[in-house]
Amino acid sequence: MPRLLASLLLVVAFVAPSGTDAARGGDPWLDLPGGDGPGQGRRVVLVSGDEEYRSEEALTQLAKILATRHGFGCRVVYAIDPATGEIDPNERTNIPGLEALRDADVMVIATRFRTLPDEQMQEVDTYLRRGKPVIGLRTATHGFDYPKGGTFAMYHWRNGDAAFKEGFGRQVLGETWISHHGKHGTEGTRGLVAPAAAGHPILRGIADGDVFGPTDVYGVRLPLPGDSKALLVGQVLSGVTPDTPPVEGDKNDPMMPIAWTKTYSIDGGPAGRVFTTTMGASQDLLSEGFRRLLVNACYWAAGMEDQVPEKADVAIVGSFEPSPFRNNGFRKGVKPTDLR
Repeated sequence: MPRLLASLLLVVAFVAPSGTDAARGGDPWLDLPGGDGPGQGRRVVLVSGDEEYRSEEALTQLAKILATRHGFGCRVVYAIDPATGEIDPNERTNIPGLEALRDADVMVIATRFRTLPDEQMQEVDTYLRRGKPVIGLRTATHGFDYPKGGTFAMYHWRNGDAAFKEGFGRQVLGETWISHHGKHGTEGTRGLVAPAAAGHPILRGIADGDVFGPTDVYGVRLPLPGDSKALLVGQVLSGVTPDTPPVEGDKNDPMMPIAWTKTYSIDGGPAGRVFTTTMGASQDLLSEGFRRLLVNACYWAAGMEDQVPEKADVAIVGSFEPSPFRNNGFRKGVKPTDLR
């Protein structure tokens, strides 16, 4: 009997990790361990939470590519309805799991108008004050919406304080919300390499036209602030398919930057790397070139620019059928455990 008991304990010891994973399956976030690849040992936290562009779908697929194809350990966090545990992008006040930022190497963020409780936003604030790398997608330019006088009002996308004017978008990413430069929903975007940007490691394996999205070009103010360097400009198209010709007229003269790098610093603290793109809807990830842009940016942000592959493997992991971008267009009843 003692020998049998010892054997049973040995079996339990071997299966315990799976059991632990199953228990963690109830957590309102998605953890993906890194496989083989240059990113092994590096951790990326991907922060979703927007009502329109399906960041919960886009960042889940990006995390799967990073973990499966490149070895990065990833956590994806979501806007969660606390009553049901389901992903609900209309829930603007709850993104659990942000404590993973404490040991993150890169934060990828695609939020929109979030008003997180202080204990959650504190994790973002602490991360930024350490000068850690940030990758911002689409609506992250207007990612936070805090009342005047609130603890984190400085991050509001229209913050009027001159010391941190226009908040997280302008001061960290390089721009806040300005406008739809292309016609929303009917004029797509073709990415062209910006003058003097050829040879940048983020553009490795990417040529003119490789990056495409049905989302429209956002308006930005020119020139971009500080040490910002445009990598891609967005050619406004007359339709929403890759072969559509550009629109005629002044929308493409000049073309708006749609991807750039810069650095940021909070209150004179350490400087951090930033990559921003005003693309980022889940449908944009159907573009192989756009997926490669994001993967390359993660390498660069993590200080691994010398390891960016000549043509990064960005094949879709599992099934990926992104929802069309629109308000309230998210899939109902989905929990993070359903996305494994």
